[in-house]
Amino acid sequence: MPEPTKKDETENESAPPPPEQKAPQEGGNEKGKVWSLGEGAPEESEKRDDDAQRSTLFVEKPQSGTVSVGGNITFIAKVEAKDLLRKPNVKWFKGKWMDLASKAGKHLQLKESFERHTKIHTFEMQIIKAKENYAGNYRCEVSYKDKFDSCSFDLEVTESSQAAPSIDIRSAFKRSGEGQEDAGELDFSGLLKRREVKQQEEEPEVDVWDLLKNANPSEYEKIAFQYGITDLRGMLKRLKRMRREVKKSAAFAKGLDPAYQVDKGGKVRFMVELADPTVELKWYKNGQEIRPSAKYIFEHKGNQRILFINNCTMTDDARYYVTAGDEKCSTELFVRDPPILVTKGLEDTSTYVGERVELSCEVSEDDANVKWFRNGVELSNDPKSRYRIKVEGKKHTLVIEEAAKNDTATYSVMTTGGQSEAKLSVDLRPLKISLALEDQTVRLGQEIHLKCEISENVEGKWYKNGQLIEASDRVKLYHKGRIHRFVIPVSAVDDEGEYMFVPDAYNINIPCKVHIVDPPKLHLDGLGENNTVTVVAGNKLRLEIPITGEPPPKVFWSRGDKMVTDSGRIRAESYPDSSCLVIDAAEREDSGPFRITLKNEAGEDTALINIKVVDVPDPPQAPNVTEVGEDWCIMTWEPPANDGGSPILGYFIERKKKQSSRWMRLNFELCKETTFEPKKMIEGVAYEVRVFAVNAIGMSKPSMPSKSFVPLAVTSPPTLLAVDSVTDTSVTMKWRPPDQIGAAGLDGYVVEYCFEGTDEWIVANPELTDKTKFTINGLPTGSKILVRVKAVNAAGESEPKYHPQPILVKEVIEPPKIRLPRHLKQTYTRRVGETVNLVIPFQGKPRAKVSWEKNGSPIDKNDINIRNTEQDTIIFIRKAERGHSGEYDMKVEVENLVDKATIDIQIVDRPGPPEVVTIEDVWGENVNLSWKPPKDDGNAAITGYTIQKADKKSMEWFTVIEHYHRTSATINELVIGNEYYFRVFAENMCGLSEDATMTKESALIAKDGKVYKYPVYDDFDFSERPLFTQPLVNTFAVAGYNATLNCSVRGNPKPKITWMKNKVLIMNDPRYRMFSNQGVCTLEIRKPSPYDGGTYTCRAVNELGEAEVDCKLEVRVIYHGVINPGEPLSLAGDNQLHSKDF
Repeated sequence: MPEPTKKDETENESAPPPPEQKAPQEGGNEKGKVWSLGEGAPEESEKRDDDAQRSTLFVEKPQSGTVSVGGNITFIAKVEAKDLLRKPNVKWFKGKWMDLASKAGKHLQLKESFERHTKIHTFEMQIIKAKENYAGNYRCEVSYKDKFDSCSFDLEVTESSQAAPSIDIRSAFKRSGEGQEDAGELDFSGLLKRREVKQQEEEPEVDVWDLLKNANPSEYEKIAFQYGITDLRGMLKRLKRMRREVKKSAAFAKGLDPAYQVDKGGKVRFMVELADPTVELKWYKNGQEIRPSAKYIFEHKGNQRILFINNCTMTDDARYYVTAGDEKCSTELFVRDPPILVTKGLEDTSTYVGERVELSCEVSEDDANVKWFRNGVELSNDPKSRYRIKVEGKKHTLVIEEAAKNDTATYSVMTTGGQSEAKLSVDLRPLKISLALEDQTVRLGQEIHLKCEISENVEGKWYKNGQLIEASDRVKLYHKGRIHRFVIPVSAVDDEGEYMFVPDAYNINIPCKVHIVDPPKLHLDGLGENNTVTVVAGNKLRLEIPITGEPPPKVFWSRGDKMVTDSGRIRAESYPDSSCLVIDAAEREDSGPFRITLKNEAGEDTALINIKVVDVPDPPQAPNVTEVGEDWCIMTWEPPANDGGSPILGYFIERKKKQSSRWMRLNFELCKETTFEPKKMIEGVAYEVRVFAVNAIGMSKPSMPSKSFVPLAVTSPPTLLAVDSVTDTSVTMKWRPPDQIGAAGLDGYVVEYCFEGTDEWIVANPELTDKTKFTINGLPTGSKILVRVKAVNAAGESEPKYHPQPILVKEVIEPPKIRLPRHLKQTYTRRVGETVNLVIPFQGKPRAKVSWEKNGSPIDKNDINIRNTEQDTIIFIRKAERGHSGEYDMKVEVENLVDKATIDIQIVDRPGPPEVVTIEDVWGENVNLSWKPPKDDGNAAITGYTIQKADKKSMEWFTVIEHYHRTSATINELVIGNEYYFRVFAENMCGLSEDATMTKESALIAKDGKVYKYPVYDDFDFSERPLFTQPLVNTFAVAGYNATLNCSVRGNPKPKITWMKNKVLIMNDPRYRMFSNQGVCTLEIRKPSPYDGGTYTCRAVNELGEAEVDCKLEVRVIYHGVINPGEPLSLAGDNQLHSKDF
């Protein structure tokens, strides 16, 4: 058997074989093997039918091989097809688990060919640029009907002797995407299910923020270029701001880091830890509050508060901070642009002296910053330099106008995310090829004509696939001067290959390729008229179309703009001489044209094939009951939207009682029409009906049931029809519900009117109204109308209720009347800064006009907002000031009639301090003070004064008298020998004045020679065991509404409070919240359910003892607004309907 061969040429870019991952060991002899997790089951090859014939299909098996890192290797398997009618099915596996067919791409290519003369199928698996993790055991399986054969082989990957290039591990394992360079790379997320995976070591993320903080300022620009920082100046400003020392926070146990860094499109996580978890927390971005969304996600974990930002963009590069109460903690988020990648590298170039040279590469971004180097020395784009750098979007080109011998060097290009280099070789001018051979595609049987021209008149030799070609009857060779020609008059399939002309005495060759083709063709002779194929829904369709063409054409099946793949319920199967469209369990939606297209290099052929799927019809829409009698009804329905591809033959009808689940068939012969009259129903019982559609295929599913209906008579007419109001163009009527409604209920009312002297009644409401009041609009002024009202239910309209007299359409003038609220009839007082919002209702028709004045002058609408409606007027002041005080006059006018009212508004504020405080007299332990009232009383009467004293030594102020009404006072019980200052605050209804007036002199309490003996007091023992001063009270709660249990307790030391439900301690349950403030204990139960009922206990414990108190809680459920657990929901709704107060 031949050994695997290496190939140096580069194939199409796609996905590599996957890196190895460990799978479960199977047996003792599998210990040393490493398997990759793939899509196939490990037992796939072992669970084949025991009766299947195992035979040898391989004529050449793939052999184990060795390749160095970065090298290429090809494994070849050959199968003889003499006894096979179709191409055998071949699969390549890595280990037992992974089918490599879905992984073909950049690093793995699967090829197949067929030699017609030898009838040998050749299958190749080529690994391109091998990596170390590609090593392992591989398997090739071939099967044809009941025949099966397999072969295992090993791949060993050795270290390359050359220096290993730098590898971006993160980019090597990113997900694949269409249209990108790495399209087809393996996605390992699906391989991690139910497997223990050895994680690939990744390079650590580089934090540019840390690099800048620790780098020398002279290196900032170099780091910015290397990591793609575009706004270096703004980043350095934030660096300076973040170096400030952060004060220790009392609200945050752990704050945000100084800065965070994330790549564009990545995800970042902010976390703070609170000292108090009950503090309200808010997040801000550049001062704007962040709200939860798909991009911003909030998470709570104990005392931790976490913010996630998904899919970061450059707009997320900002300053963020979080507030907890009055404190905040801030950070900076830096979003880094993805590195600039070299998508197309430089290529080695050979040229001649004096020629123009262009070295080109392509990068991932337009107008990116790219640096060029020659033998490691950076090249500048100086006008005087012989090197010129040209940028065209993503393409960057280094141009040398006239190359010299000394330009031979290694040229390289570097970006922030990669680099590429190439060698430029400048030699003397060799033999010129004036006309090179051209690749040709020739149809089978046509002439092959190859022609080339060189600069010298020399002989040469022709080669095909490396073999020398001699002239013969079929092959003609011509040489005339510098022109050489190769001619085959009639081409054959074997003439395809690589041709080459080699001039004598020159180490050069002129190659070309000749490709023999034959246009593809579809053979549709076996299909019916218009290429239509019919299949019954639910059956399997397998449509095989014969095809021809050379090379074997590619087959494409499509439906509209969507391609049909080789997997799924609808799939295409390809064979060497045919293509098959397979539809498993055909559905009605599969009907329509399918297009088959054949393509090869010689052309294409296409055809439309119509697939028709017939099925039972769709169910009709829910029937409508148009008329109801005492024991009958008339029902109608629309035919189904889709008849399933076969005409509708008729319908079956069923009915049932609304409270029953048993349907009864009403007709046993198909109903040809779309209307039917069910009979023999029980009066007063609610029924529902439904319909089935029938065609030649079968019966449809049932339609949705109709609205429930009750076979009853109409209601009695409405009562107490009267006029509610009249305008120049409208009349408003009101009435009471009918006396007798019946079990069918009441659907609504119809209001009709006619002009006096006519018999034409006009419907005022096109749709039923369920209100007992209706306004008829659009009436001519001065006309007279008659009005009648009918009640409507499922049985029809009731007898009308007529208004006894004609109604004149003319609005009656209603004099204006201001209904001033009682609290506004006296002075309305508000404090400065509070909101004034007064609503004053009034009456008056038509078109009452409202006006306001303040102290006899018009109101400034920029300062005071006035809003008027037809029924009231509103005066609104957002923040009251003392200047808003005064008398507000309101006037309502209706034509020549006027009504007035006055509102006195007083805006008050805290007073100023008293004017002067003086010490009038000092005697013994007493001091007499006097003062003058303040100049500013805050627009309110002074209600008292507060007097404070302070020892001259400590100057700590203590209140001695509060709410004092006089302007002089005597301060007693002062300490002998101390010297005191005094100050006085003024007080009105708004509170104390902001400042106080202090005495200018101090008062000395002189000693009179007496010896004062201080009394001795024993310390009072405040210790007390817990005692509940207010016990819990038995109560009940409404399901879905928060409930609270309250009690009060005292004790010293402060007792520890715990709550229990049914003697079970309540801990860490989010449905309960426990509070304790000033001895008042509260348990809040959030949205309780009946299961939250039970006995609740509050326990207080301190070192002197403990105490308990309990109560019972009952949770009741509301049914339609009433607490009646024993009444069903539907009955409660019916009761409300019949008892409604119209």
